[in-house]
Parts: sequence; C-alpha cells; structure tokens
Amino acid sequence: MRYASTILYVPDTAAAVEFYGRAFGLEPGFTAPGGSYATLGGESAGLAFASYEVAPQVDGTRDGPGGFEVWLETDDVPAAYERAVEAGAEAVAEPTEKPWGQTVAYVRDLNGTLVELGEPVSDA
Repeated sequence: MRYASTILYVPDTAAAVEFYGRAFGLEPGFTAPGGSYATLGGESAGLAFASYEVAPQVDGTRDGPGGFEVWLETDDVPAAYERAVEAGAEAVAEPTEKPWGQTVAYVRDLNGTLVELGEPVSDA
C-alpha cells in the first residue's frame, strides 16, 4: 500500500479548490463530472475535496469534521500566512518559531479546516 491523498469533505468543491489556489498558490487538478470531487494538481497532489453529498454515512448521518490539519510546507511562513489571511483565511496563530527551530503559523480555510503553514523539518 501507499499513501494516496487526504480528502476533505466540503460544501462546495469548486470553492475549496479556488480558495486553496488563491490562499496558498496550489494548482487545480482533476475535477469529476458534476463537481462532487476535485483534486489539487502538481507534483505533491495529495489533497482532494469531496462534496458533503458523497460523504460516507454512519448511522444515517454524515461524518463530521475529523481531528486533523493540513500541513503546507513553505520556506517563507510569514509571507504565506499574510497571503492566506488576505485571501480570506481565518487567522489562528501568527508565525512562531518552535523550540526545534521550525517556523509555523496556523489559519482556517473557508470551511473551518485547520491549515498549518510550516517550514520543512530537517532530520539533521
């Protein structure tokens, strides 16, 4: 097995793809006929969106938001944070340096998903 993608269930897949393009500079990828599913393109395309209508049902109800975040790597966290906020992301935590030297910031996307903007982490 191999990791394929993280799928976020959203009310509007086209709006989610457009927002991630505006806020984070990510390119659109595949969109299913009818628009119920869409991916972001590019070399590391591991993020997709599916409409609430196609979400799995548990006990007759749709699954709610999961306990996770989307981590987007960037060499310039302050600039990425400002771009996201200017594009309509909700500011959660301004850029901060962690004890291990990595700078990170947090925003919420237009559907409330937590997005970490963080520098690459080195094993060295």
